[in-house]
Amino acid sequence: MDQSISFLHVKELLYLLGIILSAGMLSGYIAKILKLPDVVFLLFAGIILGVNGLNLIDVKVNSSLNQLILIFGSCYILFDGGASVRIHVIKKVWPTLLLISTLGVLITTFIAGIAAQFFIGLPFIAALLLGSVIASTDPATLIPVFKQTKVPAKIAQLVISESAFNDAMAAILAMTLFSMAINESALNLSLSFMGLLQQSVVGIIAGGILGYISVSIISHDKYGFLREYAPLVTLMTVASAFLAADNFHASGFMAVFIFGIVLGNKDLFGFKTNNKEQEKLDDFILTTSLIMRIFIFILLGSQVDFSLLNKYFWPALGVVLVFMFIARPMTVFLCALPNRKANWKLKELILMCWTRETGVIPGALASMLVGLNAPHADIIAAVTFMAIIITITVQPLTTRWLVKKLKF
Repeated sequence: MDQSISFLHVKELLYLLGIILSAGMLSGYIAKILKLPDVVFLLFAGIILGVNGLNLIDVKVNSSLNQLILIFGSCYILFDGGASVRIHVIKKVWPTLLLISTLGVLITTFIAGIAAQFFIGLPFIAALLLGSVIASTDPATLIPVFKQTKVPAKIAQLVISESAFNDAMAAILAMTLFSMAINESALNLSLSFMGLLQQSVVGIIAGGILGYISVSIISHDKYGFLREYAPLVTLMTVASAFLAADNFHASGFMAVFIFGIVLGNKDLFGFKTNNKEQEKLDDFILTTSLIMRIFIFILLGSQVDFSLLNKYFWPALGVVLVFMFIARPMTVFLCALPNRKANWKLKELILMCWTRETGVIPGALASMLVGLNAPHADIIAAVTFMAIIITITVQPLTTRWLVKKLKF
């Protein structure tokens, strides 16, 4: 009996899901044994299984499936990052955190953009777009590193919080620059700033309102009628917050991040959840975020254009080195030194300069730009891939050595 085309497509999709999840589990197991972030192993798994390797995964960059995974996956990871932020912790270093998560992203974007223009010859807006894509850090990579290395709590809390906050900021900036690049409009600082501000504020409002409603229906003593369905409520609200903000031409990324903060700090709003229900919700968020990370990075690895990477290898390496050794130090020192009350020491600032891995959100943004046919998106993706590989292999492996050298 002949099988319908739709049934064959379903079988292909199930096969693809099985391959990706199996590769993700194996990559995670190897990473755990070697005590390294799983992201690099997920990338290599994607390369091996993709069109450049065994050709077991062939998901087109501009396909609906790829865009769905990238957009929803990025949203859920941002939500998870927001849920991990504790307001009572960041109160201690909030001036530095505010500057490094906002002004710091702009500084990194500008310096990396200048480097991209110099080494690769990209137009200025496209160069800034590249800089914005790689400007954010990765909490999924940093947290395991801090667990395995005795990094001072003051630094660990700041950098982890920064990595959660600057993901949303970098995503907003990247989408703003993408709009300018696609419309071939000139850079207008005042309009760009107002656009960023509007997207952020509306995103914060949308995320705050929907977040409060969601927390109410899963945690309120009287109105928490969906308490047993809390995991499903988080999925629904992540999608709703993104779409609601996007419909108002605001940042859906900021909205889901703020929803995460509201959920993670619900006790400050007078909501409480019993330990069993909280553990159930935490396990669901952790597992779902892991699945999203697996899909994003394996697909990213499977779609790497090695001919383009080889063509721009040395210029891309130049951009990444400037990014690591000039952009990051300038960002840290310019944003941390004004906060005199934090009493930052030189060795603390040096360690902050080195703990800034590039990971999930930059990878997802780069793939999104390719799918959206952004100008020079292929070059942006190649440089982003190199930044991810270098930062998540070199920096975690040397952090412990640096901590010992700085005598913490």
